[in-house]
Amino acid sequence: MATAGQIQYRIGQTKKKLAKLNKDTLATKAKMKKLEMALKKAKVAPKAKPRRKAAKKAGAKKRK
Repeated sequence: MATAGQIQYRIGQTKKKLAKLNKDTLATKAKMKKLEMALKKAKVAPKAKPRRKAAKKAGAKKRK
């Protein structure tokens, strides 16, 4: 049988472990929110148009 002191110690260790897991969970949720916002911004942002200069240079070389 475990003594009362041993049980209290184990309870304390379990509480510490739970607090650490809760902290990690909150940090992970915050990271997820940041990434989701970045994804929304990326979807809303206008797409870059292809560069015309490269196409013009390629066309000029073919004409010669």
